Amino acid sequence: MPREGKYIYCIIESNEGRNFGAIGIGGRGDIVSTIGYEDICAVISSTPMTKYVINRENMISHESVIEEVMKDYTVLPVRFCTIASSAEELRSLLRKRYSEFMGLLRDMDNKVEMGLKVLWKDMSQVFKEIVKDNKEVKKLKNKSEGKSAKIEHTTKVALGKAVKESLDKKKADEAWKILNKFKRTYIDVKENDLFGDPMVLNAAFLIDRIREKEFDFLVEKLVKKHEGWMTFKYFGPVPPFNFVNIVVKQ
Repeated sequence: MPREGKYIYCIIESNEGRNFGAIGIGGRGDIVSTIGYEDICAVISSTPMTKYVINRENMISHESVIEEVMKDYTVLPVRFCTIASSAEELRSLLRKRYSEFMGLLRDMDNKVEMGLKVLWKDMSQVFKEIVKDNKEVKKLKNKSEGKSAKIEHTTKVALGKAVKESLDKKKADEAWKILNKFKRTYIDVKENDLFGDPMVLNAAFLIDRIREKEFDFLVEKLVKKHEGWMTFKYFGPVPPFNFVNIVVKQ
């Protein structure tokens, strides 16, 4: 059997022991509790000293614990599958990085993350607009029709490249317009990778808790403005996963 270690979920500011219940990762019903140094604590549960597979079940378990802790504390999320060999090793980590963690806790105090994904609803309409607005794309499209196989192939390759460049530019322009609507509400923003042609924006916003309703209102305005044209997938508040990811060298 693998020996037991301490799975670390996040860092919080507290000088009191806390029991968050039997919600630990791994499905064994391990108690999630705290181990502290002075006025900071690591939120942990017992776990075998083994690597957890990065899958949906494990990631949800990891993040759900942090979200539960966030109900009462400012949290500094720790990278998935960070395991200390003992409580003593963990206290040593907190002692060595005390100033760093306290600084980050101050920075993240009363801050939450809001996520927003924006997708076009009708890609055929988007491509029609590209052909209409981009002279080079329109020229290549006309050229590719009714030509010999060799010429058609070369033209189609050029057309595909031109369409992609135009699509990327159109996405960037639309994303900028949307982000600009939130510029007075967020402290920081991170644009994550886009997946598939329809996705225009995949962003995480760091905001102050007091601006949640204002942020909600702005999203609602955008939904109404772009109804029939864009889909808005909105979530939060969640811990600042995109802005803090404590890494412990093991």
